[in-house]
Parts: sequence; structure tokens; C-alpha cells
Amino acid sequence: MVKIIMHGCNGKMGQVIRGLLEADKEAELVAGIDLFDDGKNPFPVFTDIGECDVEADCLVDFSTAGAVERMLDYCVERKLPCVLCTTGLGEEQLKKAEKAADSIPLLRSANMSLGINLLLKLLKDAAGVLTPAGFDMEIVEKHHNLKVDAPSGTALALADAINEELGNAYSYAYDRSARRERRPEKEIGISAVRGGTIVGDHDVMFAGPDEVVTFSHRAYSKAVFGKGAVQAAKFLAGKPAGRYDMSHVIEAVL
Repeated sequence: MVKIIMHGCNGKMGQVIRGLLEADKEAELVAGIDLFDDGKNPFPVFTDIGECDVEADCLVDFSTAGAVERMLDYCVERKLPCVLCTTGLGEEQLKKAEKAADSIPLLRSANMSLGINLLLKLLKDAAGVLTPAGFDMEIVEKHHNLKVDAPSGTALALADAINEELGNAYSYAYDRSARRERRPEKEIGISAVRGGTIVGDHDVMFAGPDEVVTFSHRAYSKAVFGKGAVQAAKFLAGKPAGRYDMSHVIEAVL
């Protein structure tokens, strides 16, 4: 059994992962860390990460940006592998995460969904085949009405995967309303929709002469991100120090 510490155990994703691990036969949640605790979890919870002395194989972090730096110090001190899922990190925090990867195995991805990360791989193959044949590329992402950033980090990651395959020769267009000109050849359009309770929809369209190929991903609950994080923790346990992402998890499965 892979023993996991959940950093941010009482948040929404922390509780999603708790439910997933209760049904998992290969991993278990042995401790939690959170600023607040109501005593309802079936595992010890520490409000101060420095007091957590439970032995584990990996830490999964779904917390807040302000808590990440101390968490990284904790993992480095204990040589504990870390799956870093918290978003919205600043430049200094990202630098600290990269430095931590010199001492511990650290996995971080723009999106923890296994489906999205498989899609990143498929898009590279599609771009290599379809763009030389004259296909244009457009990305449409849809999220709930509470999301404040646009486009989504996942939409940008999808665009970056395509662009990397094409030698980073393409620019991104987020709004065409301010210009009146035909679509440039080397452009990837990225559109954002906000409404209701949409968890996360992403469509990548390759539009060519007389045919259209569309890759779609639909997230129906936040559990997809939790499942990816659990899979990442199982993968990361026992790995040597270094920087990992979900592509490594996908490669291990294939």
C-alpha cells in the first residue's frame, strides 16, 4: 500500500481524494494537514505541518498558494515525494518548487486529469499530420461562472502542446473583435466561455479543406482531478529526485 499524506485535506479536493482512497486497494490516506479541523476525518489531522510525524510514501498537495512554500520545505526535509496540485503559484514559488526537485521527486502538471494528459499526447500527433495539410486550429474552453481567469490554464497547455510540436511557430489569438482581417495561417485561436456550473469542457478543432477533426474532453466532476492525483502519487512513490509531470504517469500506463 502506498501511504499518502493529504495537504489541504479539508478542502473540496482533499475530501474528494479522501473518498477515492477509501475505495482504493493500492493506496491509503494515513494523515492530513489543514489549518482547520473538525475532527471528522478517520485519520490524524495536523493544523501545523511541522508537527506531522506520520511516515508516508508521498504527499499530495491541494491547498493554497500561501501554504506551498512551507510544504515544500517539509517534503525536502523529510525526503518525501510530492504531487503539487495547487495552482496560482507566483514566480518565486515556482522557482522554489523547481529547486525542491533537486532533492525530492516532485510532480506538477497544469491539469491532473488523466484524460487531458492523454489528449496532450494525441494532439501532438494530430498537429504533426494535419497542419502540413492546411488545417487551422481553434480551441474552445468552457467553465463555470465563478472562474476568474481566461483562458484556462488547461487551454493554454493544449495550445502549447500543439505549438511545441510545430516548432513554436504559431501565435495565439484570444479576441478577433478588434481587427478586420483574414485569419493568419500560423495562428491558434483560443476562446473562453463562462456560465453555470460547467466543471471544465475543452474542444480542440482542426479545420481543414472539406473536413473537420475535433478532440473533446468533458470533466463532469472534480473527481477526475483527484483520480489523476492519486495515480500520480502511486507513480511517484519510490522514484528518484527530479521534476515529473503527468506525461510520465501516462507513459508508465501505456
